[in-house]
Amino acid sequence: MLLREGQFRNPSGCAVTGVIDRSGKGMTGEGMIEAISVMHDRSNGLGGGYAGYGIYPHYKDFYAFHLFYETRAAKEQTEAFIARHFEIVYSSEIQTRRIPTVTDEPEIFRYFLAPLPRKLANSHLDEREYVARCVIRVNSEIDGAYVFSSGKNMGIFKGVGFPEDIGRFYRLEEYEGYAWTCHGRYPTNTPGWWGGAHPFGLLDFSVVHNGEISSYDANRRYIEMFGYRCTLQTDTEVITYIIDYLVRKRGLTLSETAHVIAASFWTTIGQKDAAAREQETLLRRMFPSLLVTGPFSIILGYEGGLMALGDRLKLRSTVCAERGDIAYIASEESAIRRIAPDLDRVWSPAGGEPVVFELYGKEGRAQ
Repeated sequence: MLLREGQFRNPSGCAVTGVIDRSGKGMTGEGMIEAISVMHDRSNGLGGGYAGYGIYPHYKDFYAFHLFYETRAAKEQTEAFIARHFEIVYSSEIQTRRIPTVTDEPEIFRYFLAPLPRKLANSHLDEREYVARCVIRVNSEIDGAYVFSSGKNMGIFKGVGFPEDIGRFYRLEEYEGYAWTCHGRYPTNTPGWWGGAHPFGLLDFSVVHNGEISSYDANRRYIEMFGYRCTLQTDTEVITYIIDYLVRKRGLTLSETAHVIAASFWTTIGQKDAAAREQETLLRRMFPSLLVTGPFSIILGYEGGLMALGDRLKLRSTVCAERGDIAYIASEESAIRRIAPDLDRVWSPAGGEPVVFELYGKEGRAQ
């Protein structure tokens, strides 16, 4: 009997895709819904989600917290914690629509926040570290509450279901942003649940991932020494924290961060020119526990840009493309062609090679 895609376990499952208009023009979430629908068989209905950047222009100076609540007690406890640490500029339930295949959803709320000046001053922390620590405290200390998005002028929308259904559930055609990422999940070693769906986010960083992280325990033990807590029952969460640690806390560029996460083999480093050999050797020796092993392709979203990165052996597919100001990333070219049939350029990056697309004129994190 001939088995077709979707009738057996797909070891290359999960779908990722992203788009950015480098001129800064807004696009609705409709395009991402259409693109991810082409890769339906890479998912199994246990997780889907999106991240949109530039979607909250009227509240762009405030941190947008998206929260799941499983109980009323969790909501009351979390809102009391938020009120002690932030000024609440506006809050509301996130508007959704009924989708028959999306069930058992928690309460989903949104808060636009600014740190209380006295609390921030007394903490002796910079603002982003203050916010990050508050997010981690809620997620690790309050049972039944989860902050799943916490950046400025961006938001994550995720849940249990096929990704196209999750996009309709959150009414993403009503949002406009200059960049979007999307994920369809095929869980391998971890359960499918609302908090464990991709993307994973902290501040403005968001990560969608296809693959498995065999180095998860080593990565987790190391990163938790610096105040992070991996509580979401899935390996991808640790990648978000690694990137936040390396870029925000240690000041590495995205290129340097890529050479930590997907470091070249020592034999490959030895064949490079003197400057590259010195830099990559230093990074490997400084952060050996942050090398991510196993098959993976990720799309990192951040304020003003997207980065695609695959494992150094290229065990998961990644396709990049451009048409005018718009750049695309996906697991399959077909997903890109669905929303952009005519492209100026299409290519598949080498393993471990970061591809960064940023808004024009932005002094970003890439270099």
